[in-house]
Amino acid sequence: MTGKKIVLTGGHAATMAISVVEEIIRRGENGKFQQIFWLGSPKAIEGTDIPTTESIVLPKLGVNYIPITAGRIQMKFTRWTVHSLFKIPIGFFDSCRILRRIRPDIILSFGGFSAFPVAVIGKMMNIPVVIHEQTTAVGRANKYATFCATKIALARDSSRKYFPNSKCVLVGNPILTQVTEVAQKMKPEAPPVIYITGGSRGSQVLNKAIEEILISLLGDYFVIHNTGRIDYSRFVKIKDQLPEGLRDKYEIYSFIDPMKIDNIFRQADVLISRAGAASVSEIIVTKRPAVLIPIPWSYGDEQTKNAEYAEKLGLVKIIKQDELTGERLLKETKLLIDNYVTIASKLKNYISQDISASFKLVNLLEENLK
Repeated sequence: MTGKKIVLTGGHAATMAISVVEEIIRRGENGKFQQIFWLGSPKAIEGTDIPTTESIVLPKLGVNYIPITAGRIQMKFTRWTVHSLFKIPIGFFDSCRILRRIRPDIILSFGGFSAFPVAVIGKMMNIPVVIHEQTTAVGRANKYATFCATKIALARDSSRKYFPNSKCVLVGNPILTQVTEVAQKMKPEAPPVIYITGGSRGSQVLNKAIEEILISLLGDYFVIHNTGRIDYSRFVKIKDQLPEGLRDKYEIYSFIDPMKIDNIFRQADVLISRAGAASVSEIIVTKRPAVLIPIPWSYGDEQTKNAEYAEKLGLVKIIKQDELTGERLLKETKLLIDNYVTIASKLKNYISQDISASFKLVNLLEENLK
C-alpha cells in the first residue's frame, strides 16, 4: 500500500511534527505515506504577524503547509478574546473545505485550538484520527476531541486515566533525530554555558527576570538567550550597552531553527526554560539540568505536571511563576552547576522512552490507515 496522504495538525507542536515527518521521510518508498500536509494557524501569537515555527520549517521538508483560520477560548481575557471566539466557526468551515479537497487517508492531531476542528471534521468524514497527547496530564483540545479518535497516542502513561483505555497506546514524545544524538555532559564547561528560552514564542515574564540578573549571569557564565521576537530588539540594545568583556559572553536570538537546535544543546550545560512538553522532553533526552518556570495558566496546570515529571528524575528545579525573581533564578542556576557531576552521574544509564517515539507513532499511523 503506497501513495497514502496524511494530514498533521496542532498547535505548539513544531518539533514533534518535524520528528514525525523525519521518520516518514526516512522510510521512503518502504513507508506508506507519500504526501504530507500540515493544517494549522499561521500566527504564533494572536494579534501579531509572528509566524508559527511550523509555517517556517515544515515547507522546507516537503510538507504541504495549509493555513487555516481558527479561534480558541483563551485562558486569559485580552483585547483579542472576543475576536478569537468569532473565529471558531470559521475554523470548522476551513477544515471541511480543505479536508474535502485533500481527502487524506489519516489525520494526526497534536492538540491545540487549531487542531480541534480538523479532528471533528475528519471524524464526520470517516477519516481515521490519531490524537497524540504530549503532556503528563491532558490538553483541553485533546480532552474534547476524544470522541473523534481512532487511537490516542500517549507521551506519558499518567495520561491514560483521562481517555478510554481501549484507545490508548503509549509511544512517548517524538524528538528530533539530531537532538537524540546529543551526548550527555558529565561536567560543565569552563565557563559553564546557560541556555535561556521561553519556547518558540518567547516569554516576557522570563525575560524580565533575566534582565534583572544578566550582569551577574555573564560574570560567571556564557549565556545563550532565545528572547522570542517580541523582546529581541530590546535585548539587542541591552547587549550593546554591556561592557565589552561581558558582551562577548552573550549570544541572543529572536528565533532558533529547530533543525539547528541540537547545536545549542551540545553547547549548553544548564537550561532556564518554560515547561512545555517538547522542551521538557528535550531536556530529559539530552540530560541537561534545568530550572523550569511553568506557565501557570496552561490548561489543567499541565506545564507544572510536565516539570514535575522531570523533577522526579532529579534533573530540574521548579520555580513557580509567582515566586520568580532574578535572585531566586540565579540561586537555583548556581545550585545546578555546583551539583552538576552528581546529577549527571545519577542519570548516566537512563534512557528516555521518547528516543523511539517517532518510530512507534508512525507505526501506529500505518496500522490505522483508512
